[in-house]
Amino acid sequence: MNAPTYIKPWLSNWSWGVRIALFLILLSSIMEFASISLSQNYVLSYLGAQPEDITFSVQLCYVGILTILPVQFRFLRYFEMRNYLLILTFLSIILNIACINVSSVMAFFFIRFFQGMVVGSISGSMLILIPSFLKMEHRAAFGSTIFYGTVLSSGVLLGLVASAVTLNSDFRNVYYYLILFQILVLIVILISFNQVSNLRKYPLYQIDWTGAVFFLAVAAGLAYTILYGSKYYWFTDTRIQLSTVVTVAGAILFLWRERIVKRPGLDLTIFRFKNFWVGLILLAVYYGSKESINIIFGYTVSVLQWSATQEMILGLCNITGLIIFMVISARILVYRKDAIFYFLFAGFSMSLLYHLWMYCIFTPDLAFEDLILPMFFQGATSGILFVPIMLFTLSAVPQTTGYTGLIFAACTRFTSLLNASAGFYNIQLYYSQLYKENFLHHITGIDENVTERLNGFRQVFLSKGFSPDQAAAAANASLARIVSLQTQLLTNRAVFLFIAILTACVLLVILLVYVIKTLRLLTP
Repeated sequence: MNAPTYIKPWLSNWSWGVRIALFLILLSSIMEFASISLSQNYVLSYLGAQPEDITFSVQLCYVGILTILPVQFRFLRYFEMRNYLLILTFLSIILNIACINVSSVMAFFFIRFFQGMVVGSISGSMLILIPSFLKMEHRAAFGSTIFYGTVLSSGVLLGLVASAVTLNSDFRNVYYYLILFQILVLIVILISFNQVSNLRKYPLYQIDWTGAVFFLAVAAGLAYTILYGSKYYWFTDTRIQLSTVVTVAGAILFLWRERIVKRPGLDLTIFRFKNFWVGLILLAVYYGSKESINIIFGYTVSVLQWSATQEMILGLCNITGLIIFMVISARILVYRKDAIFYFLFAGFSMSLLYHLWMYCIFTPDLAFEDLILPMFFQGATSGILFVPIMLFTLSAVPQTTGYTGLIFAACTRFTSLLNASAGFYNIQLYYSQLYKENFLHHITGIDENVTERLNGFRQVFLSKGFSPDQAAAAANASLARIVSLQTQLLTNRAVFLFIAILTACVLLVILLVYVIKTLRLLTP
């Protein structure tokens, strides 16, 4: 039987038309994933959510993606692509309408989980289709570049655009725009895809639904434990105890299930390959260190009070560096697959330089111009590292394992983002308390600098008509704000230094491995 013909004849011969159609469909799913950025202020204010709830809702979307992916690849071998995408896009519209009308945090969690399942289904379909329209020698490098480049860049861009929109209008307007875009995507699917393809259907039997449920329990339990652990004082709280039990029990049952079923959802034999472990570790370091960019965005918004326009420009600088160097990396690796080591060395060296750079320039009077070049440089670092790491990781396992390597790479993204969110929070909490105590130790009534600063503040407020008591209270508040600002500044610098040290360790290991490998080749 011939290969499936998903695209209609009038479009299949127009390569750019196919690319635009597939890109629009992929973008619709990414916009669904990034929709939390469109409504986080609403969730925090209207639903009474806490910052941990926002992060947990993001992670639940990842949980939905990871849960559906193993099953999704089975669906693609049974359902017609056009009907499948139409149903998924329609469900996506319904979920967006639900986000507009939701009135409880718990209901919002469920919506985010189901949005993740829809996003995983549409994105998984595009992950199959996009490489099929590339040359055979370009599929491994450029397929992942197009797909993940869109995912990594669009999330930042859409989040920044959404922030600008929500500042100037009701948040519901953003969802209305998103729904209109998805209606456009429905039309694109209708006119671009064949109703019937030459798909050889594989029956939907022996799907490991039980394993998927166990996997869901592990991912959701792990996310809850790590994100809410600090808030509830870890194992002193019954909620954290219960989530930990669910996580551990779910992991044991999942591993047991995958060993006994005839058609497991994930082929765990991939963990027999040493290079696959190495690739996952490199991916974890890459994803975790990349999240430090959120510290910059948070600092410029909450402390420096920069406008949404400035944030968008910084985001565009970062995306520009990411796309340019990701394409360059992919193009070189098409012809020089043995150059992966050089990309790893260059990329982690640049990551080390970037974090040391930010450690040095992070100051209370940080100017907009100070960050343009570092943000571009950080994007270039991500672009140089991502494609080589993915190629190294996925090429470490045989093709007989199917999409298991890809799914575990996505799991690494999930756990890295989870650890980065919780890890940065706990590191910042520790250093914030440490620096604040050090400051307070020096702030005494006999400290000349403190007395001079307080008197200066007091005189300023007295000159503006405040009473002596009001001026004293305002002076103390001003000093407290300065202490808080300096504490946050030093804490952020400590995080960048911590990541720089971690990156330096990874770089050292890469060099040692390369030297040992070279010496073995030279030894007769």
